[in-house]
Amino acid sequence: MIRKWWKEQVVYQIYPRSFYDSNNDGIGDLNGIILKLDYLKLLGVDTLWISPHFDSPNDDNGYDIRNYKKIMEEFGTMEDFDLLLSEVQTRKMKLIIDLVVNHTSDEHNWFIESKSSKNNKYRDYYIWKAGDKNHPPNNWTSFFGGSAWEKDPISNDYYLHYFSKKQPDLNWENNKVREEVYEVMKFWLDKGIDGFRMDVIPFISKDQNFNNLSKNEFSNPEKVYSLGPRLHEFLKEMNSKVLSRYDIVSIGEAFGINEQTMIKLSDQREKELDLVLLFDIIRIGRENWIQNKWNLVELKKLFTVQSNVDEFHWPTVFLNNHDNPRSVSKYGNDKEYRIKSAKLLAMLTLTQRGTPVLYQGEEIGMTNYDFTELTQFDDLEVLGNLSKAISSGISKKEYVLHLNNTSRDHARTSMQWNSGPQAGFSSYDNNWFLSNPNSSFINVKNDLIDRNSVFHFYKKLIEIRKNSKDLIYGDYFDLDPNHQNVFIYKRVGINLTYLIILNMSNSSLTYNFNNLTEYSLEFSNKRENPNISSNYIELLAWDALMFKK
Repeated sequence: MIRKWWKEQVVYQIYPRSFYDSNNDGIGDLNGIILKLDYLKLLGVDTLWISPHFDSPNDDNGYDIRNYKKIMEEFGTMEDFDLLLSEVQTRKMKLIIDLVVNHTSDEHNWFIESKSSKNNKYRDYYIWKAGDKNHPPNNWTSFFGGSAWEKDPISNDYYLHYFSKKQPDLNWENNKVREEVYEVMKFWLDKGIDGFRMDVIPFISKDQNFNNLSKNEFSNPEKVYSLGPRLHEFLKEMNSKVLSRYDIVSIGEAFGINEQTMIKLSDQREKELDLVLLFDIIRIGRENWIQNKWNLVELKKLFTVQSNVDEFHWPTVFLNNHDNPRSVSKYGNDKEYRIKSAKLLAMLTLTQRGTPVLYQGEEIGMTNYDFTELTQFDDLEVLGNLSKAISSGISKKEYVLHLNNTSRDHARTSMQWNSGPQAGFSSYDNNWFLSNPNSSFINVKNDLIDRNSVFHFYKKLIEIRKNSKDLIYGDYFDLDPNHQNVFIYKRVGINLTYLIILNMSNSSLTYNFNNLTEYSLEFSNKRENPNISSNYIELLAWDALMFKK
């Protein structure tokens, strides 16, 4: 196994808009991140990943970029970014940023020029097709509802947008587009950033036949969109011309891909990407806006898939991000066992094989928001899919109930710093989005004081992980893949073996395990030592234990 700095660090994702508001305008900003760097250093994370900070009209909260070399006005200035980078480096931390190059904003100068004339030199920067009379070129759908094609009234042609109609897709078949992207990447790398998280990167290559989706493909169009024939060619070129020339990390958000594509994308011999964020685990049981029941056996299989790869691959491990609900509300019990199950999920994330990626608020066990009305949501995906939801036979009220399990907005409520107004996020009375009322008791201030808090559990686990190459690089073995409630696995290193036992249920149980007395208890979320004999252990609800020998 080749050692790399990005294999040994813990990544922490920041959604700047919701993190901390330094100038009290109701919107988080870059200076807000700077003011909280010492908190993040105390937690022990090494690498910060900030969601898009570029100039944007914010149709999709910054994922619609108007200018790749300018800072979003609400977030600050380029001077603020340079100061942030400097302060991160002073603390011996690293900074990675989002690279959003499947699409731009329709207010980007490239697109303004592109739609101005069929003869404009930027016309081929985007994907334009003639429709059939009053019908789009094909039946492709947008992830935000409706057709993936928007008609331009001037030329009567259609442009492709996998997401919002204000997010036209770039035409990666055009060499000039790729060179423009590489130039943007070099601009930020030359500033000294440490890498990119690449938004929906499997979608950059389009099947040039533009065939209609079949009836079965309609339910999961991402599986079609991620199969573009030139994806690997484009990424190899990007690696050759840019990535390989810097000591950085490249992380691909791989929504829609299968296991085989994941393995190829992150194979170091292929020279494409370093890491892949595979969505199978975080989306288990999910279908559109509906969260179906999932079971632990299925979840364990997914961890085995990404952990049991050879020495040429390295996985990521994450249960939270800005596009998914809070992990303790999905995988844990956010009511009577919130603290204990949040700690269990911390142990799961930080003892698996791979680079852990945490999300703001995860370290204090933040939960989903209890939405009651559609008007409370900010995410354009919610309203975009409303007509599709209603046509499926559910009411608006039922749609909200489903969204309370699946909406992206759960991850975008204000970071909960204290029990004061707006959760301490801002002093402004009318913030850009909601704060969860449970910030009265779930907040950073409380967790810092309480030595038994979720925060201090994360802090200790991060410390244990960073100090053990055996835990980082050790082999992974699921010891009981078919148990319905217990997740038990080994991490076998050169010098030490770690044994992790997680009771992911609301029930107590006795688990048979021979020779457990050979191990010593390293860390747990229990207040008292577990009852252990030579061949069994008694587990209470949501017990999480780490042993080593």
